Amino acid sequence: MVKWLNSYIARSSFASLVLFLFLLLGSIVFAETPTPGPSPTSTPTPTPESTSSSSNICTSVQECADQKLDCSKCIEYLASKKSEASGKAKTLSSEIAVTNSQIKLTEARIRATEQKIKELQKDIGIAKGKIKGLESVIDRATRLLIERIAAVYQVGRLEPWQIFLTARNIDDVFSRLKYLRIVQIYDKIQVYAAEQAKTDYQNQKEIFEDKEGEAEALSKKLDDYNNQLGQEKTSKNVLLTATRNDESRYQRLIAQAQAEVAIAFGGGTETFIRDVSQGESIGTVISGASGCSTGTHLHFETHKGSSIEDPNNYLSSKSVTYKPNEAEAGSINPRGPYPWPLVDPIFITQGYGSTPYAQSGAYNGNPHFGIDMYSGSPSSVKAIQSGKLYGGTYANCRLGPLLYAKVKHSDGLESLYLHIIPN
Repeated sequence: MVKWLNSYIARSSFASLVLFLFLLLGSIVFAETPTPGPSPTSTPTPTPESTSSSSNICTSVQECADQKLDCSKCIEYLASKKSEASGKAKTLSSEIAVTNSQIKLTEARIRATEQKIKELQKDIGIAKGKIKGLESVIDRATRLLIERIAAVYQVGRLEPWQIFLTARNIDDVFSRLKYLRIVQIYDKIQVYAAEQAKTDYQNQKEIFEDKEGEAEALSKKLDDYNNQLGQEKTSKNVLLTATRNDESRYQRLIAQAQAEVAIAFGGGTETFIRDVSQGESIGTVISGASGCSTGTHLHFETHKGSSIEDPNNYLSSKSVTYKPNEAEAGSINPRGPYPWPLVDPIFITQGYGSTPYAQSGAYNGNPHFGIDMYSGSPSSVKAIQSGKLYGGTYANCRLGPLLYAKVKHSDGLESLYLHIIPN
């Protein structure tokens, strides 16, 4: 009896020891291999900027290149110079200085934008390279996981408790648990590698898309700057052509522009003459220079109520010739119901709106409110619609008063004909 009891106690103690080792080693196997979480990848390293670097000097603008300014500093410098030139008395030389400053400022902005696009293209290239590498990593990690899953499926998954039941002795238990732990760590590493690669891929894809979007926006801005530069150079050429580099002629043009603006806002003195019918002669274009005019032409405007209307909405479609050319005169697009005030052939010297000449600052920031034209035929001016004819004058001109006609139509429209002698 005593012998049997001692044997039972010994077997019970061994069973308790085995159970204790199973729980302890099982917890060690699972607890000592923490699963790391995937972390985001970094963005491409931006190209370093340095004001002293010769590659960043704004070489497209000579003034900035001489002072070794980068394009950012160049823009600030030229904006200051333009502001300084704009504050001076309005002379031909000061206006040309303002125009030149604006051209240089736009050139500096173009150069700065080109540099930013170049830097973005480098970042896009880096992101593309990382995406390509990560695609290979994902493919490899996926392949290894598939192989591991297939192997586990074929041989079955070994649990720690099975080791105790099949082990030959305690050394065999520890040896098998060791290899089980190695396999579990390997499995977790493969899962982590796949998750990390997927996270990195998504991050790089977002970086790539952001950089591409930014580059597209800058490319559009670059196109806008190039168009602006072309317009500014055209405005300068128009100014030089119109003034013939003559200060007195420039001042007459400024006076003409100011007079046209003043009349548009009701600055003239008007007297009723008579009722007229559509197509009836209402005056004659003045030949040569006259009050606030540097040469023979009709300035035609349309008003309705208190607003200045686009004459293109009222004059009918017609083939015209631009002088000196469409780019400098500013194009027109007549699409209205009424006949023109002059007979064919008609020559357009300035269109309506933000024309190159208006962009030169001739109208103090205002657009050109009418259409300037002349005819190769007799200079008789006709009413575009029936109404009440008024003769008008504007006195503040160097070569005498500016003469004009106004016809008030029954629908509230008013048509104005400047630089003519009303009859």
